[in-house]
Amino acid sequence: MKQRLHYFKIHKPYGVLSQFTDNSGRPTLANLYDFPHDVYPVGRLDRDSEGLLLLTNDKALTDFLLNPIYEHEREYAVQVEGTPCQVDLEKLESGVMIEGRKTKPAKVIIYSEGNNLPERNPPIRIRKSVPDFWIKLIITEGRNRQVRKMTAAIGFPTLRLIRVRIANILLSDLSSGDVKELTSNEIKLLHSLIRK
Repeated sequence: MKQRLHYFKIHKPYGVLSQFTDNSGRPTLANLYDFPHDVYPVGRLDRDSEGLLLLTNDKALTDFLLNPIYEHEREYAVQVEGTPCQVDLEKLESGVMIEGRKTKPAKVIIYSEGNNLPERNPPIRIRKSVPDFWIKLIITEGRNRQVRKMTAAIGFPTLRLIRVRIANILLSDLSSGDVKELTSNEIKLLHSLIRK
């Protein structure tokens, strides 16, 4: 019998692990939804990061999205401590050294609507004497804690990190903790990438 393929997108909340079990009893994806037993996350988001996570049992799609040679885009809304200037943002765009290796070129957009996003639960710690600043950062590689390490490398620690897009799939209006099956159109969009 042919395996039924499942495709989900979720808005992973802060504090939730991108896995289904945890020996320490911390919240996992299993706390959000009763997923089919053969569905797994495509990549991960750190426990202290939020936003879009895809889950599927489509091995070909998973292999494609996780293979670094395809360099599909991942887009993040990033709140940093301090106010970077244009030169700082250009450093992110051209690549910064993290762990002895330069990051690939990125796209950086000043994100003035960041302050309109729903507050995180629990809220981030704000220092009244230090301003904060929102950017959109678009990268094509997925190194461990890469975005946080990139902003730290230019002197602006990440306060809050929300993934809003993977390839051509958007977080859209999903609220924190929401789970949604991908529409047939979204599934076609993803499969169109594999055929390119």
